[in-house]
Amino acid sequence: MSERKFPPFTEIGMFSLSLIVIGGIYLSAHIPQHVPLGLPIALLIASAALVVINVAMLTRVPDFNWPRFFQVGKWALAAYLFTAALIEYAFLRNHLKGGPLVILTLSLLVYAVQVPAMIAFTVARYDTPPGAGANDSRLHSAASRP
Repeated sequence: MSERKFPPFTEIGMFSLSLIVIGGIYLSAHIPQHVPLGLPIALLIASAALVVINVAMLTRVPDFNWPRFFQVGKWALAAYLFTAALIEYAFLRNHLKGGPLVILTLSLLVYAVQVPAMIAFTVARYDTPPGAGANDSRLHSAASRP
């Protein structure tokens, strides 16, 4: 039995998130003084590009269980948007303004999309795609066992 081949979705997602964390730590280390924004902007762009590449590679997987991906992803997205909103509130409450606020807000958006996508991918990759169950001989032999 051979396992289906998937792109390195989780690995790329974790790398994307690590870029966001590095940018956030860099910004936090400079606040409340002037924050040089070049590095955090570059890290944010690279992280967002990885999210796009990740999803693009996943769309090329044949017979991927998209219904399960979206079923799990929408609830995970709701939860992570809520946590991102709480973190954003903390930024606003602490009077963060300007470029650092924009970069951290966009970084939170990447976080709030990437993590639910990884959760949904993990569930969908191990679930049987719709319509595949009738053709899968392993399911029939397992069901006929006492």
